[in-house]
Amino acid sequence: MMRALEKIGFALTVLVLVSPAATVFLWMLSLSLKNELDNTAWPPVFIPSPPVWDNFIAVFERNDFLLYTWNSVVVSFTATGLAILIGVPAGYGIAKMRATRAAMLILIARITPGLSYLIPLFLLFQWLGLTGTLTPIIVTHLVITVPIVVWVMIGFFEGLPAELEEAALVDGANIWQAFRHVAFPLARPGITVAVILSFIFSWNNFIFAMVLAGRETRTLPVAVNNMLTFEQISWGPLAAAALLVTLPVLLLTLLAQKQIIAGLTAGGVKGG
Repeated sequence: MMRALEKIGFALTVLVLVSPAATVFLWMLSLSLKNELDNTAWPPVFIPSPPVWDNFIAVFERNDFLLYTWNSVVVSFTATGLAILIGVPAGYGIAKMRATRAAMLILIARITPGLSYLIPLFLLFQWLGLTGTLTPIIVTHLVITVPIVVWVMIGFFEGLPAELEEAALVDGANIWQAFRHVAFPLARPGITVAVILSFIFSWNNFIFAMVLAGRETRTLPVAVNNMLTFEQISWGPLAAAALLVTLPVLLLTLLAQKQIIAGLTAGGVKGG
């Protein structure tokens, strides 16, 4: 009886936590498959009858959606790759040196809103003549992705057994060889988590691309904003564009959920 009650309580807790997000997603899907008459009807129409695909067609007609998709792919993959290249060694160094002040600085950078960096970075890139290109968008995304990677990797490297690296150093390896051959392979679950989180935050970022991008260098979140007009809000195309932007991140999360859970669990167990 107690086990049954625990399972029921757990199921109800999961339902309460998940239902708001699931309801919003299903409502957005419903909006994307209805015409504007049904989208503004009262009482609301939840199930489209019949479903229409005109909203998705309108997204591609009003925007160069394929170009924006390519821009988002280039920016997100580049920003994530550079963040891993910079953040993993940085996290290792901070963890092994027990640099508490540096860790606090990374934490402050992580929780500081990206909007705080926007104006000085905009002025810098305007002075360099780089506004309207993908370069400033990639650089500004590093402001988001690097602190995420460093903060995640600090926890993983702190949890690794120090005896393994000490044994490598005794055998004649230098600190970088110990990092590459011992610490790096053991921290792959943490690197996987850091890659996924960095990619998601970079893919979903809106404000930097909105301000720094040109007509040909906008990313997908900006394409969603382009569905808004001064005359009215077209809920169907807006929901369709939001779904198309959300779909890659949703698929990535579903495909990599086991790696995410395994990585977070491994870090938690080793850290304990």
